[in-house]
Amino acid sequence: MDAKVLIESFAEFARSKNVDRPTMIRILEDVFRAMIRKKYETDENFDVIINADKGDLEIVRIREIVDDNSEDIWDYDKISLSEARKIEPDFEIGEETYEKIELEDFGRRAVMMARQTLIQRIKDLEKDLLFQQYEELVGEIINAEVYQILGREVLLMDGEGNELIMPKSEQIPKDRFRKGDQVRAIVHKVEMINGNPRIVLSRTSPIFLERLFENEVPEVYDGLITIKKIVREPGERAKVAVESYDDRIDPVGACVGMKGSRIHAVVRELQNENIDVINYTDNLDLYVSRALSPAKVSSLQVNEEEKRISVYLKPDQVSLAIGKGGFNIRLASRLVGYEIDVFRETSGNEDEEDVDLSEFSDEIEGWVIEELKKTGLDTAKSVLALTREDLLRRTELEEETIDDVFKILKQEFE
Repeated sequence: MDAKVLIESFAEFARSKNVDRPTMIRILEDVFRAMIRKKYETDENFDVIINADKGDLEIVRIREIVDDNSEDIWDYDKISLSEARKIEPDFEIGEETYEKIELEDFGRRAVMMARQTLIQRIKDLEKDLLFQQYEELVGEIINAEVYQILGREVLLMDGEGNELIMPKSEQIPKDRFRKGDQVRAIVHKVEMINGNPRIVLSRTSPIFLERLFENEVPEVYDGLITIKKIVREPGERAKVAVESYDDRIDPVGACVGMKGSRIHAVVRELQNENIDVINYTDNLDLYVSRALSPAKVSSLQVNEEEKRISVYLKPDQVSLAIGKGGFNIRLASRLVGYEIDVFRETSGNEDEEDVDLSEFSDEIEGWVIEELKKTGLDTAKSVLALTREDLLRRTELEEETIDDVFKILKQEFE
């Protein structure tokens, strides 16, 4: 393979990968200089001239002529007078020789290795460019097409045929993909693994929800409304705290839209995730009350040291505060940054025969009582009013523990 064919085939391959001309020339020169170093141990006294458009290559070895008996005769950049006169018979000591080296002088094997090295260098460059391209897109929404569904992840292709990955943990539980589906997600993270870029997409990240709001709500995109914080249980429920810097704009109303037109588009994209948009405030009491919506809070007490808030509600509001599967209270706690404990309000003559759970501390372990109180169950009868299945769903208690609690509490009223 001569230089012209090698360079032209490489240049064509490089152009197909969108490699710019200066980078292409630099890679060619690096590879040819590596060949020179392998054969001559150094490339310091060589000029490499490349014209990628015409496929021309010129490698020139430059050496100073010295006397045949000179001590410098073995230096890489020196040549004896007798050797120099084999190139040009009228050379004299002190002059420089410019000797053209043909690609074939390196041997067929070296040329084939150079070709493979060039292709590998372009592939490595392509990987670096892909990594840089997606590193700048982290946190942005992209569209990709599903092309393979595996057990633990879905493989997708972008518009340029690059492979992207969405692990199961980054998928909304209700997502059901088929080959060929168009999927919207954010670029979650980009990492290099064994020299290959791994681009991870996510639909469960709070940032995905934030970007969807930016797409649907012009005031958010323009910065008139700020999203202060988002907490999510993907596919189930989310709470979004928003604030407006313009008193004329209602941030909640703007995010929801006329008859819910704006938020419906977001909800559909998130597989009908229930989204609560609340007005952010620095008033902690008011913020907690809004975070526990749709429940109405009667009163609350804040413990700054332990970062806990005790919330008191009417009995019919407790289940609303806790929410299906406990999602509402968990999200409210994460939104305000405090652990929220829910308690039922009772009037003076109500539940006179009921007994506070703390009265059973000698029979029921303290952490079990605390777990029950977290879900608003602070009396014996409030626990007994539920089924075993209800308690399993609401708490993190084992079946055996729940059975023991039921047995102890029932004995109190027998």
